Amino acid sequence: MIITTDNQSITRMAVIAKRTDSEFMTGAKSMMVESLKRQMRGGVAHFVYQKKKGELREAWGTTNRSLAQKHINGNGDSRERYATTAYFDVERGAWRSFRWENIVAVY
Repeated sequence: MIITTDNQSITRMAVIAKRTDSEFMTGAKSMMVESLKRQMRGGVAHFVYQKKKGELREAWGTTNRSLAQKHINGNGDSRERYATTAYFDVERGAWRSFRWENIVAVY
């Protein structure tokens, strides 16, 4: 397996390391977020993250334009600017986001 690092991945790893005060899981979490983003661009992805108050959230989400087109308004800032990833929750029919360091699993 070849691991490539681009500026977005480096930024993501720096944010995760700073927010968790640990470099132990930084690379793994960054790769999980990148894998998840790739899966969501292609369709619906299944993943788990920890919510703000500590509970785990199992989600099925997408960023695929053809699947979420009617819910995209094109307004607002990219969630990436806030070190989070936005996704369209296909179960709840609404946009959600999670902090990068809170990713737990990608299936």
